[in-house]
Amino acid sequence: MGIENILFLIIFTGSSLLFARNLKRILRNIKLGKDVDRSDNKGLRWKIMTRVALGQSKMVNRPVAGILHILLYVGFVIINIEVIEIIIDGIFGTHRVFKFMGSFYNFLIGSFEVLALLVLVSCVIFLVRRNIMRIQRFLKPEMKGWPSSDANLILIFEVLLMTAFLFMNAADILLQEKGVYDHAGAFPISSFLTPMLSDFSDGTLLLIERLCWWFHIIGIFGFLNYLVISKHLHILFAFPNTYYSNLNPKGEFSNMNSVTNEVKMILDPNTDSFAIDTSDTPIERFGAKDVTDLNWVQLMNAYTCTECGRCTSECPANATGKKLSPRKIMMDVRDRIEEVGKGIDNNGEDYSDGKSLLNDFITPEELWACTTCNACTEACPVNIDPLSIIVDMRRYLVMEESAAPTELNMMFTNVENNGAPWQFSAADRLNWKDE
Repeated sequence: MGIENILFLIIFTGSSLLFARNLKRILRNIKLGKDVDRSDNKGLRWKIMTRVALGQSKMVNRPVAGILHILLYVGFVIINIEVIEIIIDGIFGTHRVFKFMGSFYNFLIGSFEVLALLVLVSCVIFLVRRNIMRIQRFLKPEMKGWPSSDANLILIFEVLLMTAFLFMNAADILLQEKGVYDHAGAFPISSFLTPMLSDFSDGTLLLIERLCWWFHIIGIFGFLNYLVISKHLHILFAFPNTYYSNLNPKGEFSNMNSVTNEVKMILDPNTDSFAIDTSDTPIERFGAKDVTDLNWVQLMNAYTCTECGRCTSECPANATGKKLSPRKIMMDVRDRIEEVGKGIDNNGEDYSDGKSLLNDFITPEELWACTTCNACTEACPVNIDPLSIIVDMRRYLVMEESAAPTELNMMFTNVENNGAPWQFSAADRLNWKDE
């Protein structure tokens, strides 16, 4: 084993361990959420995951972006099958170790090249859409700064990776023709690049091929670790996120047994207390003030958010100029749970920074702007549910702080006094028919 192979093994092992450590940290953060049971109806869950995450069914609701994303997704995944060969070559010092497959290997390399070109073109179009066409959903206030740079960086990086892959193959073709490497592979795209390299010496061609090879594989290892600090974590989390989707009808709110029991006792003091469901665990807080009051699926939703903005672009409140942006809600939850996780890492599990998701990240004005129409949940290509977070935070405002808007407080008072949301007594409810 030579120096080059040892260096490769060190980089491969180090990047793998770093990725595992960062992923473990994220999973720990998700587990800070409350428990929720999503183990029911496994057959339907597998079907949803296959259709939505693997099949990208909701992406094509917007055909242009959907088709480009599918090309990017399929191309990047399939091209990286070659990483297996690159890792073997890197460890053992071989070159195109799978060339014994013959014509099938030629088919694979040819397919990888076509897909690499499609990925490259898709990335360029996405860069144009974001930076030249300036599509409005990418220009919202929450997308300023790092979120915008994050999207552009990964697109540019993928363009560089695919370019390195094709130039690596182009140099490889010439080295094969010169007898430096054995003949292996078919190169329908990179063969058009060979005229750019044909005047170079064998040594220079070998240097170009090796530099592109190293850039390609180190880039993939770097991308793997970049996932865990960027929105591109959805590449991994889209699958469990769609599997654990809420299967209840949209708009169906969850009830708290402790609250239901109180209402039953108020309505009928003679209710048999032993017949009341008391299966709820002890209540620490009604609703959600901070991220640890949310359940683990909601926190996983936040880490899965692609920041595509489809939810916000479909939100009627946002369309009318309200401050609510469902995308911002998810980004705020992710930023806050990361902040809480770092506090725990640095100061222990009992550490509190005195901040909370409510007010420090998300304002009541944003929460009360929501019409609970579920447009955001319906639009999300990976089945994220921003509404559940909004409702839980509203529940805290109402039940813990009595901080509902004036209009709602009037309705609550009417329900308490009159048994109905209207501002007249039960005896007068049918007066309208005498009009």
